[in-house]
Amino acid sequence: MRESKPFKTWHLVLLILVIIISLGYKIYGSLWTKATVKIGGQEVYVLVADTYNHRLKGWSDRKNMGKYGGMLFVFPDRGQHAMVMRDMRFPLDIVWLDGNKIIDIAPNLPPQPGVPEDQLVVYMARAASTLVLELPAGFKERTGLKIGDTVEIVKD
Repeated sequence: MRESKPFKTWHLVLLILVIIISLGYKIYGSLWTKATVKIGGQEVYVLVADTYNHRLKGWSDRKNMGKYGGMLFVFPDRGQHAMVMRDMRFPLDIVWLDGNKIIDIAPNLPPQPGVPEDQLVVYMARAASTLVLELPAGFKERTGLKIGDTVEIVKD
């Protein structure tokens, strides 16, 4: 029979270090940047989805927007950024921005909870964008928002 090697202190230290790093990464990934967006004559406090995981998650599985008035999706490149209502529970207005200018708006989009990924409705702007702003359904109508309007974004 083969003897088992004794458990050494450095094994425990390494294990604890791996656990701490993993937890730290998980906690850091769950933190969201916040910003204030001036749009349609209003100031809207938003969550900023500026990482791949945050952009993928968006409002999925949330009952409402909580204390936030929207979510700003920041993309690394200018392009045709498709949006879906993956596991959404409330309707939205989606606004595409190229820099600080509104280039397209999709109002009153219905939620699609539980719809398989390949059956989700895909929403795209008519032109390339750098940012996408999701707002409560009806925001466009209440404020008179239109293509060509400008917005101001102030990071908190």
